[in-house]
Amino acid sequence: MTWSNPPRTSIRASRYLVASADHIATSAGNEMFARGGNAVDAAIATNAAIAVTGPHLCGMGGDLFALVHVDGEVFALNAAGRAGSGADAAALRDEGLTEMPFKLDIRSVTVPGCVDGWMALHERFGSLPLDVILAPAQRLAGEGFPASPLLAGMLTRLDEASRTNLVELVTQATHTGALVRRPGVALALSALATGGRDTFYRGLFGDGLIEIGNGLFTESDLATSQAEWVVPISTELFGVDVHTVGPSTQGYLTLGSGRLVDQLVSSGLLPKDPKDDHWAHLLIEASTAAGRDRPERLHQDADGDALVAEIAGRGGEIDPERASNRWAPHRDGDTTYLCTAGRGGDGRMMGVSLIQSNASGIGSHLVEPNTGINLHNRGMGFSLEAGHPGRLAPGRVPPHTLSAALATSGSDLVSVFGTMGGDAQPQILLQIATRLFHHGQSPAMSINAGRWALKGPQTGFDTWTGAGGPGIAVEGHASGAWAQGLAERGHRVETSPEWDSGFGHAHAIVIEPNGGLSGAADPRTVVGSCSGG
Repeated sequence: MTWSNPPRTSIRASRYLVASADHIATSAGNEMFARGGNAVDAAIATNAAIAVTGPHLCGMGGDLFALVHVDGEVFALNAAGRAGSGADAAALRDEGLTEMPFKLDIRSVTVPGCVDGWMALHERFGSLPLDVILAPAQRLAGEGFPASPLLAGMLTRLDEASRTNLVELVTQATHTGALVRRPGVALALSALATGGRDTFYRGLFGDGLIEIGNGLFTESDLATSQAEWVVPISTELFGVDVHTVGPSTQGYLTLGSGRLVDQLVSSGLLPKDPKDDHWAHLLIEASTAAGRDRPERLHQDADGDALVAEIAGRGGEIDPERASNRWAPHRDGDTTYLCTAGRGGDGRMMGVSLIQSNASGIGSHLVEPNTGINLHNRGMGFSLEAGHPGRLAPGRVPPHTLSAALATSGSDLVSVFGTMGGDAQPQILLQIATRLFHHGQSPAMSINAGRWALKGPQTGFDTWTGAGGPGIAVEGHASGAWAQGLAERGHRVETSPEWDSGFGHAHAIVIEPNGGLSGAADPRTVVGSCSGG
């Protein structure tokens, strides 16, 4: 969906900033800072609020990844859910399926990790009581919120089977501004705030998930936390250290492609002006060199640092002038990214880069019956191929597209940034990181700039199998030189309208040299905002 949105300027603050895809959620995060909370409190509150108001993007039935910078260290959280004990790839193959079901099939649902992610963040770094942090989201769910144009627009495009399953949302979010109440979500949030994670996973939500799973999930599956603190993967790019969460998610592609572009900078090949079509061409070449083997290499046991190092050795695969037209993965997805940063009483800056998703749009188009929480379809990332490293099996985590990012210099926080955008996330992050850290552009200039993205040759879901490699979609307000110049270099180019949400919803906060903060939310979100104090 596209919207006519004017560019926004960077927002500046002295103490804290919150950026998200919904101004209502941003306000919830700012409320935590105003109460004396920290960046983690603000991030949880923001995510909980948009989990209520943005079910077309994320929710308590989805997964979560986060990076936290505190006291000079970077911590990474992987809260991706595992396949249930009843997961059976052979049974799906026996039905004639060659890939995971996309929607309206419980077998593409893994145990949602979002709530375990909130609990892990709060237990380790939270400073305010959980009931205070979740209160704004609980109010929104119980008292109601105005439907955003993106939510109302998505619901009108659903087929009849999906509309039947999502009747609570469909009958309320009939138009922009319509009041939507989600009483089951309010009940789940209230129980979580007072009783902890078991009131969710072993309460009404867990009972309903087991019921509709019909043998897919067990009580033991839900008793096990889906959140795990892991070592972030990191590399130096453009004079800063960039960090992300490693496999099972694709953040390594951002770092690997960034390493290739950094080499182009060192060799003097990257143009100084991003408006130059040669700039876009070289970043596209770096992205396809990095991602050409993602389906075989991305799985829960992959070594992210080794993958980044391997990609960094692919400089010879970049044709400086002509399109290599390599195959590259592409699948659309709707997700929400948010970031928070704030200075504590000791004067040190804490930052959070958090990404949370239902996978594709409203997810599986299934809801847990007791709470009305819609369920993600993140299991669609599994392979049904026997012996494949990313295969579906009980207790396994599917390959993920989610990839938040965070940059430091020494022990100091430089930036938190990220985007939604399915398979295109590393491509969007590469463009933003190059603009922010190499060209020195402001957050707003980096976020507002028109983008390119790899697109599948026919349907947008066939890049893994389509012959001839991906085409290049160029956003309508991108440099006028890009489309013609890229076509002349051998890329198959299509143009899209300006401010197209298919090019992601990106946000960024940067710590300025004077210690202040500047940030920007993506105009493509329509209702997103960046604000602080």
